[in-house]
Amino acid sequence: MLAPLTAPPLTATPSGPGPAQIGVQPDPLRARPPALCPRPPAHCPPSLGGGCLRTPPPSRLASPRSGLTESGSRVAWNETQHCRLLAGLVPDQFQMCRRNLEVMHSIVRAATDTKSVCQKTFADMRWNCSSIQRAPAFGPDLLKGTRESAFVHALAAAAVTHSIAQACTSGELPLCSCGSVPSEVPGPDFRWGGCGDNLRYGLQLGAAFADSPLKSSKLRTQAIKAMNLHNNAVGRQVLSDSLETKCKCHGVSGSCSVKTCWKGLPNLGEIASDLKSKYLTAIKVTHRLLGPRKQLIPKEMDVRPVKETDLVYLISSPDYCTVNLQLGSLGTQDRQCNKTSLGSDGCNLMCCGRGYNAYTEEMVERCHCKYHWCCYVVCKKCRRMVERYVCK
Repeated sequence: MLAPLTAPPLTATPSGPGPAQIGVQPDPLRARPPALCPRPPAHCPPSLGGGCLRTPPPSRLASPRSGLTESGSRVAWNETQHCRLLAGLVPDQFQMCRRNLEVMHSIVRAATDTKSVCQKTFADMRWNCSSIQRAPAFGPDLLKGTRESAFVHALAAAAVTHSIAQACTSGELPLCSCGSVPSEVPGPDFRWGGCGDNLRYGLQLGAAFADSPLKSSKLRTQAIKAMNLHNNAVGRQVLSDSLETKCKCHGVSGSCSVKTCWKGLPNLGEIASDLKSKYLTAIKVTHRLLGPRKQLIPKEMDVRPVKETDLVYLISSPDYCTVNLQLGSLGTQDRQCNKTSLGSDGCNLMCCGRGYNAYTEEMVERCHCKYHWCCYVVCKKCRRMVERYVCK
């Protein structure tokens, strides 16, 4: 039976809980985050559009005791001793792992999703979330109370809750099932049914795991602790607000004479998109005494008070134009850019005015596909040359 969750949730990092690695302390032997390669090597998937992450050499990869995404996916999670395979779990997380082994698959999946979704969401920005690849060995960009740290903490917290809520629905977890039937009265054209995502259970366990490092670790400053806890809560609030009504039609010949509906969560990419909007409008704050206790308040006097749905940060980020490892900037040299775009992915902004180089790449695609009865499709392979642009 699920033990009472008195512990807080997951997230951690060096000197300040690091977001995406939902709950893991920093690796003292931190390797430099992977850079982007300017031209696609032979093993680079076409879907990456000509730029892919270089994989660190074997000697630099994680040891047997490593982060969630590096070792967690290879663990069966059927014995309590498996919890010791993860480096950096705080005591509350370790105990939660021992008591609720069945949940660890969902937590590991959340850590993996956080990495991939973050990189996809910021693929068109100078800061492209590539440093998250080395979790839990975060760099300064995710450790010092930056706007980027705010986003990753919020996304990681939302991802844990999202993963657990949907695991209940799919029957992966023995101690939970479908979400409760909504209290609102159904419309005249549908009825409540199906199996909704169990958001309540996801919030309970997700918060317990994601906030634990923040509540039990000794951070350099209470300000970072307060900031990260606030942003974790924002991530979960955005997820809760995204719960929507989903329906399925029943009837003869697709007439939809009867609709069965339930409450479900959108995919994590949509949550990340909402959080990115909040990232762009995040509020710079300071942690100071206001009344009987310290609170996060806007650093600028002419900015409105912080709301529960605002992402907040403590220090300004570098422009990420050039390499500065002390600031966590990998620079944008060799990053792909869009010559015709006026947005953040355009060559002018992405390359910080340094200019860009062009090269051509041969693309092999399926084409002239024909359906044959019955039932298969035959396609030819077509080759075409595509012009790419990378920052100088």
